[in-house]
Amino acid sequence: MREVRIPAFAKINLRLDIVGKRADNYHELRTIFQTISLHDDLRLRLPTSRNSEITLTIYGNDRLAQEPAEKNLVYRAVDALRRELKIGGGVEIDLHKTIPAGGGLGGGSSNAAAALLGYLQLTGTTKKVAPERLIEMAVSLGADVPFFLFGGRALGVNKGDEIYPLADVKKHSVLVVAPQGIHVPTPEAFRWVAAPSLGEVQSPPASKAQKSTKSPPQLTKSRSNSKLWKFCALCWSAQVAGLSNDFEPAVFQRHPRLATIKRALLQVGAAEAMLAGSGSAVFGVFPNPALARRAAVGFPSDQTFVCETISRDRYKLLVKTAL
Repeated sequence: MREVRIPAFAKINLRLDIVGKRADNYHELRTIFQTISLHDDLRLRLPTSRNSEITLTIYGNDRLAQEPAEKNLVYRAVDALRRELKIGGGVEIDLHKTIPAGGGLGGGSSNAAAALLGYLQLTGTTKKVAPERLIEMAVSLGADVPFFLFGGRALGVNKGDEIYPLADVKKHSVLVVAPQGIHVPTPEAFRWVAAPSLGEVQSPPASKAQKSTKSPPQLTKSRSNSKLWKFCALCWSAQVAGLSNDFEPAVFQRHPRLATIKRALLQVGAAEAMLAGSGSAVFGVFPNPALARRAAVGFPSDQTFVCETISRDRYKLLVKTAL
């Protein structure tokens, strides 16, 4: 095959719980990923000459286009696969960006996963890399990357890199609002959240009086357990309801306009609205695409994208993955 074209879809988090900060300084997460139809496009082709280099050309994002190609996740993904497969030939890659960078929509991670899948298709080596090895390579590129190998609706735990499939829900219309002039770096957002240290989360020792007093067991009613049961309920639910994101209070405090966008989405008919990942994009879930399009008119100074959720089966069809 001389050329492969592959879409790189965005994601939203239907639920994002920050459980705490681990001893290795990463944060323990519980999240529900959902693919949406907003996407970038990759084109990979074998060079006509004997060129053995990876060339990456980026369209639609001047900042990314000016950075060294070697820093881009697409380049790193293809380079890792070439070394894994011991392929010396070059590849030419065009990346057309539509997903807003720094919006919490997973654009960079999705590009990396699409590059992995696309290069395997281009070189006819899909069967030469075991799925578990491909997942391991995806994790090395970024915590969100493994999800984009499979798409649909999925549970993410650990750092968000441990992915388990969830049953797909019916298709929903989504309006994504990417605010003009607001960028939220993910490391900064994590610093803003006052997550407890998991190494310090211990039950206080029982006193002698407590040890000697036998009392009947009581149902736990702590806030953390309540959050866990709500999370479990959403995992099992066939509805997109009960959404929440632990980044919102801290991010909204520093960028009040994002809270204003969320309120505006709810006021114009969104059934649910939430910050996308760590931001800065905000999305609303609407009953139908017509209502989402009408709502988009209310954000003339921002980028808006009317899209829809994508099931795992449809994702496999569009991305042409056999995983």
